[in-house]
Amino acid sequence: MLRTGRLLLSPLHPDDRDELRGLWRRAEVRAFLFDGETLSDERIVELITNSEKDFATENFGFWAVREIGGDGSLIGTAGLRRLDDGPDVEVVYNLDPAWWGRGLASEAAAAVVDYAFEVLGVDRVLAEIDEGNTASIAVVERLGMRPFETVPGVLGPMIHFALANPGQVAETE
Repeated sequence: MLRTGRLLLSPLHPDDRDELRGLWRRAEVRAFLFDGETLSDERIVELITNSEKDFATENFGFWAVREIGGDGSLIGTAGLRRLDDGPDVEVVYNLDPAWWGRGLASEAAAAVVDYAFEVLGVDRVLAEIDEGNTASIAVVERLGMRPFETVPGVLGPMIHFALANPGQVAETE
């Protein structure tokens, strides 16, 4: 479980399925998520199951994001996954549009990136963002991530961002 000033992040659980269905099927949310695909119930269950397996084997996956002091409803997700099944981890996040514009995506993403560096000890964290997703680009730039390449994507060009582990950078200087 991760905690920020305003948010509580807990690993996805099968009980989150119905709330995830509502979140991930919203047109505004899936515009840049899952390549715009409308997820089936089976795919949502598969994503939860895969996240549980990832937590068991790699100590990371997807967290459900909830407001501290709120009604306990899921307001988004944030997490880490392998980018293109390679060695690098990617930070991912999404929020219900009712919660946009409050800095909560940045807060959740920062908690996940801190976890990657402090708990997992990874060298760097990446983000892969559709070129047109200016809101997500702003989130990763607030985290200190910088673009390093643009690659083709299903919805158009995707920009890869990276942030080096500041603890490891300081140790090598």
